[in-house]
Amino acid sequence: MTTWNSNLKRVELLLFLSGVVLTGVAVFQYLGGRIYSRGAIARFHADPPSQVMGERTGLGSATQVDYSLWSPKRVEEYKASLAGHFDQPLALLRVERIRLEVPVFEGTSDLVLNRGVGRIAGTARIGEAGNIGIAGHRDGFFRGLKDVNVGDTMELETVAGIQIYVIDFIAVVERDDTSVLRNKSFPELTLVTCFPFYFVGRAPKRYIVRAVLRREIRTTNESEKASSQATASRAKGVTQ
Repeated sequence: MTTWNSNLKRVELLLFLSGVVLTGVAVFQYLGGRIYSRGAIARFHADPPSQVMGERTGLGSATQVDYSLWSPKRVEEYKASLAGHFDQPLALLRVERIRLEVPVFEGTSDLVLNRGVGRIAGTARIGEAGNIGIAGHRDGFFRGLKDVNVGDTMELETVAGIQIYVIDFIAVVERDDTSVLRNKSFPELTLVTCFPFYFVGRAPKRYIVRAVLRREIRTTNESEKASSQATASRAKGVTQ
């Protein structure tokens, strides 16, 4: 009996230690993913030039995600995605009216759209002229699109600078209507999500928000500044 009790205690201790280790791993993965998610946005705000910050439209650099309009399922899937590894975002998308700031990744896989929003394959690449298509979940980051209006502004920020767009078209189209994503000779930004926003099941329509480029603010980083200063200094030496 003594041997039996001793073996039982060993098993109980082993199970307890295993539980502690598994819990620790889960907590580490969650915190690591959350830190990375915030860091992905924070990298775009590191050492911003003062002239760029002065041109901002007033939208703060919020790194906290507002779940208030999200479905419970989407909240859980977003949190689960934090344990995954993602490359640095292509850009940050901001929509001031709905206080949205979200990283833009490449592609539209479930994992990408659970973490942020994604560039639609076949549309213009970020930084190029043309129609850039960006997709997001209607019960997640893009639910707030239901409240935007024609004339509202959007920003797309990359390491090269900030592009400011003005919404000129909002429409509901059929699910297989891709005409809204046709490439153009001028810069456009087209946001796509499912519709109706609160439809239960697979939504039958698509909600489209299109905007045209109004202006662009180029970023001058420190290396570019140093290069410009060196070039100016050499030019000055030649003229003296």
